Formats: sequence, structure tokens, C-alpha cells
Amino acid sequence: MCEGVKNKLEVLEERLRAIEDERIYGFGDAIGLCLVPDVVIPPKFKVLDFEKYRGTICPKSHLTMYCRKIATHAYDEKLLVHFFLDSLAGMALN
Repeated sequence: MCEGVKNKLEVLEERLRAIEDERIYGFGDAIGLCLVPDVVIPPKFKVLDFEKYRGTICPKSHLTMYCRKIATHAYDEKLLVHFFLDSLAGMALN
């Protein structure tokens, strides 16, 4: 078997193993991926629409706007942190 085909076969085998066992890439534990794993979202809680922060305006202004807007609906700090990611976009989210 030529070396190029052998390398491609090894790559395919590794990908198949990854599909069969998602823990290879660290996604086996979804709770470990959560920013706030023990957050409790109240029934009928709806996140408000926010202007997305993309890193082009003052971050302090964005945080102030976010806190003012959501604080009227959530008194739980964990909930505030959990939904903060919804206010980010683009490179700011990465």
C-alpha cells in the first residue's frame, strides 16, 4: 500500500473512532461545557433581544446595557451569566 493511501486510511480511522467515542474531543460531558452548570431557568422565562456585542463598541457600555435590560427580569446572578453569551456575536463570542 502506498504511503499516501496509508496516511488517508489512518486519518479516516481516527475520525471514525472520534465519532464512535465523542470523549476524544472532550464533548462527552455536556455539563462540563456549560458556563454555569447549575443554573435553573424559571418556567416561561424569555430572554430579551439584545443588540449583539461584536467587539467594535465600548465593552463597558455593552455590559451596562445588558445588566439594565435583563436585571428587571432576572434576580439570579447565575441566570444573568448564563444568558450573557446570547448578547455576544462574532469574535466577541469566540
